[in-house]
Amino acid sequence: MAIIKTVRGLTPKFGNNCFLADNAVVAGEVVMGDNCTVWFNAVVRGDVNSITIGNNSNIQDGAIIHCTYQKAKTVIGSSVSIAHTAVVHGCTIEDNVLIGMGAILMDDAVIGTGSVIAAGAVVLPGTIVKPGSIYAGMPAKYVKDVGPEMTAAIERTAKNYPMYAEWFKD
Repeated sequence: MAIIKTVRGLTPKFGNNCFLADNAVVAGEVVMGDNCTVWFNAVVRGDVNSITIGNNSNIQDGAIIHCTYQKAKTVIGSSVSIAHTAVVHGCTIEDNVLIGMGAILMDDAVIGTGSVIAAGAVVLPGTIVKPGSIYAGMPAKYVKDVGPEMTAAIERTAKNYPMYAEWFKD
């Protein structure tokens, strides 16, 4: 059973039909929308500031979602996929975004709607990613605009994760 912790009197709140893997951790001031999934070894830690996650978003295996005390909250939109071992810290991710495996997003970054952060990218503090763009590298830089195939992949990934969760509910 997932670990759900109250911290400083703040208990995570979940929308309808959310899936939390057996060893996922969700703690503190976290508000999650409907049809979200938090996978194995993922941590969503709202102990020092708030974390808000929209509908149909997925936090994949080993990802860490955190924030900065009295400085930077984390806001994740709807239909966002945060891939395996990514770190999302004190930033804003708008709707329909794909964060690649092992990417790191730092405080006060803003990831625009329909964007992709490539696997292994490091998004420095305060970086503004324009909507519909792909950023890659260390530090992450603009590579190109998201095309129709990548937009379809973003949508497909967000739609598939609730289906995958059903496989584990038996």
